[in-house]
Amino acid sequence: MDYSEFQQHEVLCVDMRSFYASVECVKRDLDPMTALLAVVGDTKRPGSIVLAASPALKKKHGVSNVSRYFELPEDPEIVIAEAHMKDYLEVSVAITELVHEYVPMEAIHVYSVDEFWVTLDGTEKLHGTAEETAAKLQADILEQFGVTAAIGIGDNKFLAKVVMDIHAKKQASGIAVCRYQDVPRLLWPVPIQDIWGIGRRMQRNLNRMGIVTLGHLAHASMDHLKKRYGVMGEQLYWHAWGIDESEVLGDFVKQEQKSYGHGITLLRNYRGEEIPTIILELCEEACRRARRDKKEGNTVHLSIGYASPHGGGFSRSRSFTSPSNLTTDMYKLCLELFHEHYQKGHEIRRVSVSLTNLYNEEATQLSLFEDKSKQKDLSRAMDEIRSRFGTTAILRASSYTAAGMTIERSTKIGGHQA
Repeated sequence: MDYSEFQQHEVLCVDMRSFYASVECVKRDLDPMTALLAVVGDTKRPGSIVLAASPALKKKHGVSNVSRYFELPEDPEIVIAEAHMKDYLEVSVAITELVHEYVPMEAIHVYSVDEFWVTLDGTEKLHGTAEETAAKLQADILEQFGVTAAIGIGDNKFLAKVVMDIHAKKQASGIAVCRYQDVPRLLWPVPIQDIWGIGRRMQRNLNRMGIVTLGHLAHASMDHLKKRYGVMGEQLYWHAWGIDESEVLGDFVKQEQKSYGHGITLLRNYRGEEIPTIILELCEEACRRARRDKKEGNTVHLSIGYASPHGGGFSRSRSFTSPSNLTTDMYKLCLELFHEHYQKGHEIRRVSVSLTNLYNEEATQLSLFEDKSKQKDLSRAMDEIRSRFGTTAILRASSYTAAGMTIERSTKIGGHQA
């Protein structure tokens, strides 16, 4: 492979190891690398998931991020910490601000609350080589936040991410480098299921083709992969050779919104007659976000998941006569879909709604028969109150009933305690 025609950058992929657990350890003046600490989503629920475990807890007891609270061993040294998402977000933002001292904001691509890419092109005179900069950044994060970072260095985002996942996390230094010429040695022996972007279903499909390692994938026929998997097949082939042409500089913070949706897994099984309250609350949140971005949608989707032992559920959609971002409009269509497709007697555990086929608010035509300006003014007034004083500052009466979830959810971020 001649790599001279492909882009070559200095890219870091930084992962804050056991991030939630590390933040909780630091709050308690514990060493994140030696303390036995588990972060639990909700300590009031035995079945709640373990969101993070400290490295020492993983090593000693085999606790993983799919373990449940009740599965934790009875070890008096284990510290149980309830999740505080607000704290993790604050530390994540502060770390991003630290990185901004090294590079301009357009060189930072935040992937998740605990992982991001950094493009170092043109910073050599300021901070040294990519390896030197990675070591400095790693030391700064540890000194200022008590969090250990693993850092991959590559010629593009893919190489930086994969060498971080596969090699940096296993090395004492926590830093690993993979250039184009290193791909056969460092990446080809790796099983495909360990490669970022290859899920279980794709793994099974590739295994049936005799493709077990990344090296096998690199030497497969690109035409055959493309014919079988389309654009994804072509991308898999190029990734196997370490090639990734995705942008390394730009505004990665906000991308064009395709839909406004909201969903929830309920804390208990709900009866059919209780669900309209949940649907209304979800429509309220989806439409609030659409109004914030001055968008209106033409199509409403409703998905319902039944509880055991029935399982299953349904997902249906319906369109407005003209685009809208009013809660009452979306709620009306969702209720129609619910009453038409709900199987009576089935208890419900999952509900989600979304508003799609978006238009700019000013581009939509006013209905000849309806003047909704007063409804829009009222909705925006309610949005403003919630923005200034919190989501529970003004509520619909149904949210105060036993079926309402808004008050409970207002204390959480991402479904976990703030």
